[in-house]
Amino acid sequence: MTIYQFLLLFLLWVCLPHFCSPEIMFRRTSVPQKRILGARVPRSDGKILHRQKRGWMWNQFFLLEEYTGSDYQYVGKLHSDQDKGDGSLKYILSGDGAGTLFIIDEKTGDIHATRRIDREEKAFYTLRAQAINRRTLRPVEPESEFVIKIHDINDNEPTFPEEIYTASVPEMSVVGTSVVQVTATDADDPSYGNSARVIYSILQGQPYFSVEPETGIIRTALPNMNRENREQYQVVIQAKDMGGQMGGLSGTTTVNITLTDVNDNPPRFPQNTIHLRVLESSPVGTSIGSVKATDADTGKNAEVEYRIIDGDGTDMFDIRTEKDTQEGIITVKKPLDYESRRLYTLKVEAENTHVDPRFYYLGPFKDTAIVKISIEDVDEPPVFSRSSYLFEVHEDIEVGTIIGTVMARDPDSTSSPIRFSLDRHTDLDRIFNIHSGNGSLYTSKPLDRELFQWHNLTVIAAEINNPKEMTRVAVFVRILDVNDNAPQFAVFYDTFVCENARPGQLIQTISAVDKDDPLGGQKFFFSLAAVNPNFTVQDNEDNTARILTRKNGFNRHDISTYLLPVVISDNDYPIQSSTGTLTIRVCACDSQGNMQSCSAEALLLPAGLSTGALVAILLCIIILLVIVVLFAALKRQRKKEPLILSKEDIRDNIVSYNDEGGGEEDTQAFDIGTLRNPAAIEEKKLRRDIIPETLFIPRRTPTAPDNTDVRDFINERLKEHDLDPTAPPYDSLATYAYEGNDSIAESLSSLESGTTDGDQNYDYLREWGPRFNKLAEMYGGGESDKDS
Repeated sequence: MTIYQFLLLFLLWVCLPHFCSPEIMFRRTSVPQKRILGARVPRSDGKILHRQKRGWMWNQFFLLEEYTGSDYQYVGKLHSDQDKGDGSLKYILSGDGAGTLFIIDEKTGDIHATRRIDREEKAFYTLRAQAINRRTLRPVEPESEFVIKIHDINDNEPTFPEEIYTASVPEMSVVGTSVVQVTATDADDPSYGNSARVIYSILQGQPYFSVEPETGIIRTALPNMNRENREQYQVVIQAKDMGGQMGGLSGTTTVNITLTDVNDNPPRFPQNTIHLRVLESSPVGTSIGSVKATDADTGKNAEVEYRIIDGDGTDMFDIRTEKDTQEGIITVKKPLDYESRRLYTLKVEAENTHVDPRFYYLGPFKDTAIVKISIEDVDEPPVFSRSSYLFEVHEDIEVGTIIGTVMARDPDSTSSPIRFSLDRHTDLDRIFNIHSGNGSLYTSKPLDRELFQWHNLTVIAAEINNPKEMTRVAVFVRILDVNDNAPQFAVFYDTFVCENARPGQLIQTISAVDKDDPLGGQKFFFSLAAVNPNFTVQDNEDNTARILTRKNGFNRHDISTYLLPVVISDNDYPIQSSTGTLTIRVCACDSQGNMQSCSAEALLLPAGLSTGALVAILLCIIILLVIVVLFAALKRQRKKEPLILSKEDIRDNIVSYNDEGGGEEDTQAFDIGTLRNPAAIEEKKLRRDIIPETLFIPRRTPTAPDNTDVRDFINERLKEHDLDPTAPPYDSLATYAYEGNDSIAESLSSLESGTTDGDQNYDYLREWGPRFNKLAEMYGGGESDKDS
């Protein structure tokens, strides 16, 4: 039978209504055996099997899922041999889905499914069946349990847990290298038919990859796949059930495969020869350029290490690898000189640091290139012959003596002339000078080792054509000692001798110092300038000497002080000596030799005052002088005081006198008659409110004519006060009670109007102008008032 004939018979069996007989599992019950109607089970050989006579017994029913018919799907039939067909028995169904999903005909025992059943939701249902007497409701058969098992059909396609998979495999992998495994699941029953048997196939991604049909493992299908040619691949895998046969359901998924890098490419320089330039003035460590070898690989497989393997500049240049950019940085290793050499050649090698042994056959994973470095000339500053100079000179040389010479040259090919000078910040006293042309250093002042033993100078060498190009060098001048200082007493000695001294008694031990510093050390000799009958000097030969007495007893009343000249000389060449004088006082001592009093102090006490008294007298004299000077200064700075003090601030413009005046008989007050008769002005009088300091001759102003108005008079007085040098430095207010000439309107007072018998006419007020209109209205029109 072909597959097509099998499928046709299967579809006819599903779609046509038929009787589904349960699979009988015989067992004996406790009730008497009764006959049950058995269903016919078709056999492949065409024979019909007949059941033996048994009672109420069954085990399970079978039901196909996803029934598509319009009627209820028939499950099976329950029947008891107690059923006579008269309707006296009643069949009852209980359990999973009873009454809802499964219903039973209580008279016939037929069981039907009310809706489509999905095996993937539930694979079997457990129910209980019982036959009872309809009248008595008593069971005629014991309750039995049976199972309705759902038969599976291929109604679910295989599904993958991921829609898109991501995988990677190293490039250059051999054929059959496993990449990733994909697995699809089918919800159908794997124990029934081939509905859940999944077969994998590749729809997209050939010929690069393949998939194992049974396991879903994706493997490489081509050898030596190169990431540098293609890195990403997309593979579509199909999973199909029914063992991959026609009519099976299928599902697909996408697998994105990336080829990962391996070190299968060596580094390569893009050029065989690389040219670089650098200034000769570039300091050590300066970067002059970079080289880079390209590598088609990525990550650590592309890491390159650079080194200089050959060339004539291996000792002048160095190279380091920059990890971030994978470049070789060439740096200056030693100072360069354009005049010495102008071109260097280096052979640089670039090599992978991580080499995969599997790909040794692809060749050496390194490359080389030639780097030519050209040195460019710059205007360099002069170069001294030494990094520093040390000159030694004796301190007794004459001024102008050359103590040494510094030499410098221009390293450029032009060889510009050099000019030398001294940095005066290092020779503030201008003790030295230098010849600008040849660099000879000479003295300009005498030297003294005892003042400065070292002089640290700085000499500047600059090009004459380009003074900005200069170089400095340190010059150390050491002043050598000569024996030009005589030894002297080390300290001031306060020496005394007791009156009761005996011959040979030690009264003082002396020592000396010398500013010179001879190479063999100091050595002094002590002696007397002349033979002295009272004292003698004994040299201890250790740069000290003892002063001894030569006679027995001294008298301070006869001689209170002795002067003893001592000659001190050294042993250097030329020998230097000096004479120091010791002052020896004669003092009274006790029996133990302790000084009690000396002749000089005894003589001074009765002769005059003590030092403290003299100091006190001097201080008193100074205090008296200070008091006299202060008194004189205060007296000269006294200021004039006003006779009348204002209660207000001195800056006020009005002086308040607080005087009401003496009335008409007070001739000292202001007289208005003076205003009326300007010719009667008295002579200029001095001000009474201040003390006059200097008398000035009053200035006379010409008197105004008798008919001069008060305004002209006041202007004249104001001018006179402005020109008066004796006027105070503040303004004063003078009040003149004068109204001027009579008004042409005469008096407007109404005091005299009451004495007039007749009416007055005020119409003339209208002729005076608008200012008198109001008065004209008030006093005019008297007749109309009377009429009214």
